[in-house]
Amino acid sequence: MESIVPSADIAALWLTLKLATTVTLLLLLIGTPIAWWLARTRSAFKGIASAVVALPLVLPPTVLGFYLLLAMGPNGPVGHLTQALGIGLLPFTFPGLVIASVFYSLPFVVQPIRNAFEAIGERPLEVAATLRASPWDAFWSVVVPLAKPGFLSGAILGFAHTVGEFGIVLMIGGNIPDKTRVVSVQIYDHVEALEYTQAHWLSAGMLLFSFIVLLGLYAYSPNRQKVL
Repeated sequence: MESIVPSADIAALWLTLKLATTVTLLLLLIGTPIAWWLARTRSAFKGIASAVVALPLVLPPTVLGFYLLLAMGPNGPVGHLTQALGIGLLPFTFPGLVIASVFYSLPFVVQPIRNAFEAIGERPLEVAATLRASPWDAFWSVVVPLAKPGFLSGAILGFAHTVGEFGIVLMIGGNIPDKTRVVSVQIYDHVEALEYTQAHWLSAGMLLFSFIVLLGLYAYSPNRQKVL
C-alpha cells in the first residue's frame, strides 16, 4: 500500500529535523559565551561585535551563502584547511549545511540569551561573591537558572529559524536527496513540478509549526523579557 506522504517528503522532513536539532545544540554551545561577553563587556569593540552577530538579521541569505561558499570552496581558506585535514570540501554536504546554518541563525539564539543576562544585573553576582562563590560557580548556580527563559527562547527561535531556511540552504547545500534537501527546498521542487497538493501539505505543516512555536514562545514569556 502506497504511503499518503511521498518518501521524498518524509526524507526531507527527517533531514530538516536532524539539521535543526544539530544547529540548535551547537548554537547554544557557541552562543552562550558570546552572549555573556556582549552582556558584560565594556570593550570599545562591543558595537562592532554586536553588529557582526546581528548581520544575518538584515543580510540577504544568498549574500552570506555566497561568501561562505567561496570560503569553503577549493580556493578558500576554509577549503584549504579542510582539504589539508583530509576532510574534503564542505559545500553540498550535510556538515557544510550545518556550519552555514549556524552562521545564519546565530543572532536568533545570541540575542534572547544576551537580553536575559543583561536583565539579571550585578546584584545577584555580588551576593554570590560575598558567599565566596567562584565566578564559574556563580554562573552555573545563579546566572543560568535566572536566564532560563532566555535560553528557552533562544533554543526555540534557533530551531524554528533553521527549519525555515531556504536561500542559504540552496547556496551551500544544493538540492541533493537524503543529503541536503530539506523541507523548504522540497516545497520549491513540488511547486516547480506543479505538484500543488504535496506543496500544500508541506507548506500547511510549516505554517502550523511556526504558529505553534510563536504561540508557545509568547505564552511562556508575555512580559518577562524581550524575545529579540
